[in-house]
Amino acid sequence: MTRGFYIGRFQPFHNGHRNMVERIAEDVDELVLGIGSADNSHTVRNPFTAGERIMMITKSLVDMDLVTYAVPIEDLERNSVWVSHVQSMSPDFDVAYSNNPLVIQLFREAGIEIRQSPMFNREVLEGSEVRERMINDGDWESLVPAPVVEVVDEIGGIERIQMVSDSDSNGH
Repeated sequence: MTRGFYIGRFQPFHNGHRNMVERIAEDVDELVLGIGSADNSHTVRNPFTAGERIMMITKSLVDMDLVTYAVPIEDLERNSVWVSHVQSMSPDFDVAYSNNPLVIQLFREAGIEIRQSPMFNREVLEGSEVRERMINDGDWESLVPAPVVEVVDEIGGIERIQMVSDSDSNGH
């Protein structure tokens, strides 16, 4: 049995993330999704709590034939011990997936197999684009799985990100 590890902030979980999970599912029997920056929320860059992101991921992947575990990973300001921090918070895994150059380097230095995957429609499917559309009342819904729309509605996510973007732009 092979268990993979895929880390992201998932702010919010979008169709690019879903596509990446579908590709990873071809290689592994189980997948740990590390919720990065789990200790951050209620900002423009990180509007959603770790628990809200776990809801988004769990509901978005319920139809997949893949055992998944969503695990919150708090930020750590010491890159040299970051991999052992991740391992201490996660079930054991055999291979890690990332396209982030720093994450790739840290896993490599720790002797963990790391695989990259081509990103899907990256120019549109990135969290900053989704969040920007949320702030500006644009079409963000087409960029995320339907369950994410439901979670964002349930938690008042649009009002939240618009409110924190107003306070951020005023320097407060």
